[in-house]
Amino acid sequence: MLIMKIGINGCKHRSLIFGVYGGLSVLVTMGWTFMGLVLSHCIILYSVAMVKRKWMCFAAGLASLASIKLEPYNSWQESLVTGSFDLQDILFYGGCGFSIMRCMSFALENCEKKDGNYTFCDLLKYNFYLPFFFFGPIMTFDRYHAQVNNTKLIRKEREMWNITTKALLHLGVILVVDVFFHYLYILTIPSDMKLVTKLSDWCLAGLAYSNLVYDWVKAAVMFGVINTVATLDHLDPPQPPKCITMLYVFAETHFDRGINDWLCKYVYDYIGGDHDKIPKELLATICTFAVTTLWLGPCEVVYIWSFFNCFGLNFELWVAKLFSIPPFSTIEGAMGEAMSRRIRGVFNAANFWAIVLYNVLSLNSLGFAKLVGRRLIFKGFPLSSLSVLLVTYCGVQLVKERERQKALQEDAELVKEKAE
Repeated sequence: MLIMKIGINGCKHRSLIFGVYGGLSVLVTMGWTFMGLVLSHCIILYSVAMVKRKWMCFAAGLASLASIKLEPYNSWQESLVTGSFDLQDILFYGGCGFSIMRCMSFALENCEKKDGNYTFCDLLKYNFYLPFFFFGPIMTFDRYHAQVNNTKLIRKEREMWNITTKALLHLGVILVVDVFFHYLYILTIPSDMKLVTKLSDWCLAGLAYSNLVYDWVKAAVMFGVINTVATLDHLDPPQPPKCITMLYVFAETHFDRGINDWLCKYVYDYIGGDHDKIPKELLATICTFAVTTLWLGPCEVVYIWSFFNCFGLNFELWVAKLFSIPPFSTIEGAMGEAMSRRIRGVFNAANFWAIVLYNVLSLNSLGFAKLVGRRLIFKGFPLSSLSVLLVTYCGVQLVKERERQKALQEDAELVKEKAE
């Protein structure tokens, strides 16, 4: 009975235990000054949250975020943190940045709360959950608060087996990535422009694609490990990013699903609504990428990356709108589902390489992205351009067929559940 009581009390207070443990770990790792800096951001945004005005919460949150992304404010705050070790810069900017985004989520959710306010203790318990603190992913406050305060902790069938399998898989991938990093030089080759200019069109295309795959694998492993720990704590965190090979629309292009969910909920969906009106969609994407630019740290490459990804997202909507009205909708309806899928596949294949080019410049350099684009679009036309497009088209069709089969399977399971 005593053990059962301890277990029940532990379930009731596990959010407090997580917060205290996380806070102490951050304190030991980064010191008093860093802890004081994070707490000052928390106090400021909590005070603004009590006013329950969304525009004020956004203004205060973006001002706090700018203070760690723009000079001279970020250098001044960084100088307050004493000590030096290899990961200090990464932990400093990661801890401060994610803390501010979490505080903004708390403030905006508090605006939605009809009866009273959430407490400052709720904010601290949410912010100092250790697995998410330095590297994310971000869980919005409403999701975290509901899950961490759930006292009915039940494991699904074979859940521990699945968690163990994922942990071993991530360990294996970490070793593979380490080998790739030391022996394949995927990231260093694009920096040598003299060498890169001598490569064939196919080698350039493969190198650009490999850079994105490598970055995706790093993100997938990092978030996968963090999510495994969070799952052990009975949480349902944001999933790792979708594989880059399966991306053919800008709407699904992201390497941090937590930040993507945050932006969609508080900016993109809030402004864009149903995303069926071009002016509202344009405003929503501009605001979304403005916040993203601030989050990544304003600079020339980030400005270019944001502009092209914002354009790509809007261009998809414009094309979808164009083909939804006569005579295009009539022609598509008459040609049949299979032919429609083939034609869409051609556009999706071109879209895939637009996604690759727009994101390669943020991973490597503007010069490398220009070289890849020039060789694949102009100098390599028609042989290299069309052959790369054909291979990409086949891959896109395989991905679309897999998604179609998965959707049919999910529909069948849903019908089965309703019947039971």
